[in-house]
Amino acid sequence: MVRWIVFDYGEVISRRTAALPAIAALLGAEPPEFEQAYFAERLAYDWGLSDVDYWRAVAARLGKDVDGELSARLTRADVGGWLETAPETLQLLEDLHRQGVTMAVLSNAPSSFGRAAEQESWARLFKQLIFSGDLRLAKPDVAIYRVLLETLDAPATECLFFDDRQENVDGAREAGLHAERWQGADAARATLRTHGILP
Repeated sequence: MVRWIVFDYGEVISRRTAALPAIAALLGAEPPEFEQAYFAERLAYDWGLSDVDYWRAVAARLGKDVDGELSARLTRADVGGWLETAPETLQLLEDLHRQGVTMAVLSNAPSSFGRAAEQESWARLFKQLIFSGDLRLAKPDVAIYRVLLETLDAPATECLFFDDRQENVDGAREAGLHAERWQGADAARATLRTHGILP
């Protein structure tokens, strides 16, 4: 029986960030080239790279330099962009919370984002918030799902995980969790009904 519902954060609870053009402007870069560099270095950031080292790696791809002050500005803008949430997902989370469902977040995200997310009003809906940057592990590595299960003190068969990336769903399934690709709140509600989580 499923007892824990675990959600990814980015593009599941959140909308896709709209801040990238503004961040590119802070670096004096063109948005298309910046976005390519931003995502090219993101996995290392999710695995625990520091803020300043991440932004220096992004900037190096663009022939730019970043100091500590600019790194802090870039980080604030980046975190702010990812904090915009999807109203339909928040409604689902509120409904689950009212039903007494235990929930967790497992997100590939840097520690700086994790600290900001913990202060958001939606964080109260979750028993656990787990961010990859704190663990120096990231999805879809099976080790991060083992850490999740240890943190929840739950067997894999009691966890249902939603993520928008298929490779992360596959990693969760490899670890023994029930896992589904995120296709929006309505599709998630249907899945939750089949598990008897929602009426």
